Amino acid sequence: MANHPSALKRHRQSVKRHARNQVVKTRVRNLVRAVRDAIRNGDPAAARTEFARAARALDKAVVSGVLHRNNASRRIARLAQAVGRLDASAG
Repeated sequence: MANHPSALKRHRQSVKRHARNQVVKTRVRNLVRAVRDAIRNGDPAAARTEFARAARALDKAVVSGVLHRNNASRRIARLAQAVGRLDASAG
């Protein structure tokens, strides 16, 4: 690693940013898993509730620059489709 003051500062910043991004990614992953679990268990009400939480977290991850907007949009669309299928089969 470089010893130049600006390079040292950039490294400190990247370490902090990495830690923050990991927290966001882990949270998003857990929320998406909760939606998939609710779908697997065949619980439409829980799936809708968990989907709303996951979609909000994915949108926030885009705003903070952790995820690309297309990536988040694709995940939200696929989850919404799965929840919709569950609603259609249950209703």
